[in-house]
Amino acid sequence: MSRLAAANPNSSHDVAALAAEIAAAADALLAEAVAAVRARVLIDGKLSAEQLEIEQAATHGLSWIATYVESIRQLAAYADRMRAAGRFGATEELLTRIGLGEYCAQLLGGVPMSQGEIVRLSALGLPERAIAAFDCEAVRAAIAEGNTPENRAALVAGFADAHDGLIGDAGLDDTLVAIRDEMRKFCDAEVTPHAHEWHLRNDYIPMEVIEKLSELGVFGLTLPENYGGLGLGKESMCVVSEELSRGYIGVGSLGTRSEIASELILAGGTEAQKDRWLPKIASGEILPTAVFTEPNTGSDLASLKTRAVRDGDVYKVTGNKTWITHPVRADVMTMLVRTNPNEPGYKGLSILLAEKPRGTDEDPFPAKGMSGGEIEVLGYRGMKEFELSFDGFEVKAENLLGDAEGQGFKQLMQTFESARIQTAARAIGVAQAALDLGMRYANERVQFGKKLIAFPRVADKLAMMAVELTIVRQLTYHAARQKDQDKRCDLEAGMAKLLGARVAWAAADNALQIHGGNGFALEYPISRVLCDARILNIFEGAAEIQAQVIARRLLEGGN
Repeated sequence: MSRLAAANPNSSHDVAALAAEIAAAADALLAEAVAAVRARVLIDGKLSAEQLEIEQAATHGLSWIATYVESIRQLAAYADRMRAAGRFGATEELLTRIGLGEYCAQLLGGVPMSQGEIVRLSALGLPERAIAAFDCEAVRAAIAEGNTPENRAALVAGFADAHDGLIGDAGLDDTLVAIRDEMRKFCDAEVTPHAHEWHLRNDYIPMEVIEKLSELGVFGLTLPENYGGLGLGKESMCVVSEELSRGYIGVGSLGTRSEIASELILAGGTEAQKDRWLPKIASGEILPTAVFTEPNTGSDLASLKTRAVRDGDVYKVTGNKTWITHPVRADVMTMLVRTNPNEPGYKGLSILLAEKPRGTDEDPFPAKGMSGGEIEVLGYRGMKEFELSFDGFEVKAENLLGDAEGQGFKQLMQTFESARIQTAARAIGVAQAALDLGMRYANERVQFGKKLIAFPRVADKLAMMAVELTIVRQLTYHAARQKDQDKRCDLEAGMAKLLGARVAWAAADNALQIHGGNGFALEYPISRVLCDARILNIFEGAAEIQAQVIARRLLEGGN
């Protein structure tokens, strides 16, 4: 507290109380924003798909405004929890104060949806009285006392006390801290020293690493113990995904394959399917991959064309899939197919648990009726991406998920909350890796007789990385806790993913800028982190699709 007082003696307001007051004002602002945008997109009292598209800038802007409001809520909740636990020290207060002030300032001045798209409250059609009501004394105090040069400097001065590069207390319990530390030790020994080499050579993550992940229980982390899992919650999944992705996003994403497959089978499978598949996924004996996307469909799953025709005891699959991650070494594909061509849109879709033999670089797909070619990518390497073709590829009929046709889209939707929470956690890991690299370089590189970190604009970049990491961590952990309590959290999960992807990209870009010309050299790991960060705004729902989903929920009454 003394450092904070010395850095900014004008911070006369208690930040926890201020955050709570602003959260209430932000809630009122969001209610006005929802009402204003709803008036634009309703026709005869119903949401109009045509109007939603015409008003896309406003509807997507509403999603970003709502994400900022939820971020403020979670900053306020974080401050309360940490203070109650006696863990709200100077660094935690600075992170909260800077974040609160900056996000209030952006709400009033303009929230960046992307580098060239800024949403402003007036553009949503909010009445002046609503904007004026939010521009209250508490908000003005937060802006005046929040993201100041003095506070940023004080925060960076405290970086020397950071624990393994983590700025501030994340608010985890002892069990989660122990899990985090174990994953970090694993990455420090087995992943981080080799990640850049794997990336540059476009190598697979070695099977030895995958086997060690199995031994650590990563693939069965959230599965019930009776299926061979550890029976932990989604918050533990966030911690594990974050730390593994901090080492290398490919390693962090290996768990995603198993998480998606396990959730599908756990929620939609028959008892026989659960008993057969889940223990083997949990142990790492079986590596799954998701086979959903098709050429020219992208996020439009209703247009999916890959056919699966029942022929006695098998389905014969014909069609094409693309952007399939880690299919060569996978043992089972969770495959979204159209089993009923007469049912339009989502109704005719089903999921097959399609078994296949593991392949090699020399013979990637040693399965009759299946072939594929690699898609070369900028980043997110280590598992490899493929286009796949199926021509009469056979899947046992008993491997129809849930033993029921036409349930595929519904079954897939049940996994989206967890998938987006985990993607947000991976984004945090990538952003943390960028902060680690930027901080290390700024402390080692000397220019004009000073370390780079002594220059205010370099230090400011690092400070804002740490602040936004804190915000998106709290947003993501909150979504995970909601999921663990069996509460609907599609809004929170979507917001965490939306903001997390932007934060990861900004952190990677700013860390590369700190490296200067060296950051543009392939030999420096920050070049890899930049490439890895870019995909986060695209997969598991591109930012535009994610904003559309959030907006529909809000406008349908999800606020």
